[in-house]
Amino acid sequence: MALKKTDKSWSKKYFSFGHRLPSILANPLFGDRKRFGLEIQENDHDWQEWQKFYMQFYQNTQKSGIGKKVNDAGYEILSQIDLSGKHVLEVGPGALPHYRYWNGKPAKYTVVDVKQVFLDQSLQILNQEGVIFSSCLTSADSLPFDDGSIDIIISFYSLEHMYPLDTFLKEFNRILRPNGFLIGAIPCEGGLAWGLGRFFTSRRYIKKYSKINPDKIYCWEHPNFADQILHSMDKYFTQTKIQYWPLRIPFIDMNLIARFIYTKIELWHNDTSF
Repeated sequence: MALKKTDKSWSKKYFSFGHRLPSILANPLFGDRKRFGLEIQENDHDWQEWQKFYMQFYQNTQKSGIGKKVNDAGYEILSQIDLSGKHVLEVGPGALPHYRYWNGKPAKYTVVDVKQVFLDQSLQILNQEGVIFSSCLTSADSLPFDDGSIDIIISFYSLEHMYPLDTFLKEFNRILRPNGFLIGAIPCEGGLAWGLGRFFTSRRYIKKYSKINPDKIYCWEHPNFADQILHSMDKYFTQTKIQYWPLRIPFIDMNLIARFIYTKIELWHNDTSF
């Protein structure tokens, strides 16, 4: 597949200062990436402990308080797309906390995750809502769907986890129909506001309730910075809308999330430079 020609000024368009700070300042905010790398080390003791600790962390930091408010701000973008009669695929659905923002009822809803517990939670909600559904326990870098078979792909707070990101986005592009939508939100990872916010909230929680080294977990859980994610999406899709929150001004460093709508428009050519 050839790529779209993209804006070579992307680094200025999406530039974030936070992760470019000197390492002595950046590491406590975004992890020691030079030391620990970006790929998960399955046999690492801290990673294994994190797998046991994660659900406690998630419930206590993301399902209430400021964490919930931040997440909900991203979900609002869903109200801008009509889901009626569409085959919707969601990657990393969790318990579908966004379904109250749905605009219309999908004809079919497919959920994909690497953890069965999250699939079970989302399927329970879909069943309650009377939506035809299916599930797939797999990595999103290889999806068992035909080319152009999905109308809408939803991805809330999952693109920052996917490594290497381009492999996943190519697969999204393959299965999305022409003029279909990729919609969702990402944290402003790598931005100054996000890093400082995490330093004073979730980092404190991890330090208080575990012996896990967060400088590893940040690297492996969020290998992709927001500026990198937005640049990569621009390569494979056409940007329809991007909104920043809470300040709404287009600077990653000053916001906590970026919510987006991208469209698959067939404007491909043989120029693969970007």
